[in-house]
Amino acid sequence: MTEPLRLSFDIGCSPEHAFRTWTERFGAWWPPGHTMSDDPPAIRLEPGVGGRIFEEARDGSEIDWGRVTAWEPPHRLAYLWHIGRDHGDATDVELTFVDVGDGTTRLEIVHSGFERLGADADSYREANTGGWGGLIPHFVEACEAADHPFHQSSDQPQEQR
Repeated sequence: MTEPLRLSFDIGCSPEHAFRTWTERFGAWWPPGHTMSDDPPAIRLEPGVGGRIFEEARDGSEIDWGRVTAWEPPHRLAYLWHIGRDHGDATDVELTFVDVGDGTTRLEIVHSGFERLGADADSYREANTGGWGGLIPHFVEACEAADHPFHQSSDQPQEQR
């Protein structure tokens, strides 16, 4: 069995803010070089269990990346992840947003299920190790940006304040 990837890092914001940044602004922080079409105007994560994660290319076509399997705002999100692969080769991603106090959230990520890929399991795990390393700084930067629409004392949408 291929060991799951386990990542943990702190972010200077509330769990609500971090969860909303991950889910509602997915396309805003996701780096353009980590896409299938190399030209996506939008990457979307549909809220709720069963929600799709997909890339919408400029020509309007959609490239399916995954499906939400757990939706527990603002503490937990999980999804099947198969970007660039068949749905049957999906791996599992689980994110836990932990309030550690003082306006800090610890994001714990467990990426597992690589054994579904058979002989490709270890190489895909290794590729994802580098992939997460490229994504995390973008996410942290988006969460901590002063001009972020959620980065205020209340995590209510601006129009509700």
